[in-house]
Amino acid sequence: MSGAVLGALFFLTSLARTGGRPAGPAMTLKPASVIEQGSVVSVEYTLTDDAGTVLDSNVGKEPLTFVQGAGQIVPGLEKELIGLKTGDRKKVQVQPEDGYGIPNKEAFQEFPRDMIPAEAQKAGATLMAQGQDGTPIPMRVHEVKEKTVVVDFNHPLAGKTLNFDVMIKDIRAAESK
Repeated sequence: MSGAVLGALFFLTSLARTGGRPAGPAMTLKPASVIEQGSVVSVEYTLTDDAGTVLDSNVGKEPLTFVQGAGQIVPGLEKELIGLKTGDRKKVQVQPEDGYGIPNKEAFQEFPRDMIPAEAQKAGATLMAQGQDGTPIPMRVHEVKEKTVVVDFNHPLAGKTLNFDVMIKDIRAAESK
């Protein structure tokens, strides 16, 4: 999975509506010494699975910036960052329940084969659907049957243990104007 895709998934819900800015009143930022609720945090991270395969990394790229406590990153990682300082490095293992959840059986849906492009009719193929509001919805082909295709709308990392190696690059305290 590409870094751009995973990064987008981290922020899809919270930042899509705000054009990439934290929601809420106008803010000014001042340096902060430790991460606490409401801190604007920038991190460098590498995400691996249990086999050690790198799933995503922003090392050497722009830091990932989020508001602590706003639900912009997975809860299991967010809670482990409280109290860290700029320059701190931490390895965090996030269980599925605190990451992208346990796969939901109801997220598997069956469609007639003629609704799925022929080139995507193979297990593991990724497709993008469009929600009623125009929001892109990723889905993966789970199984191809004689007359139907079973697709999975669960997040690609649902059910997976996530291993983060995180370095805190910057912390700012947000103040409402």
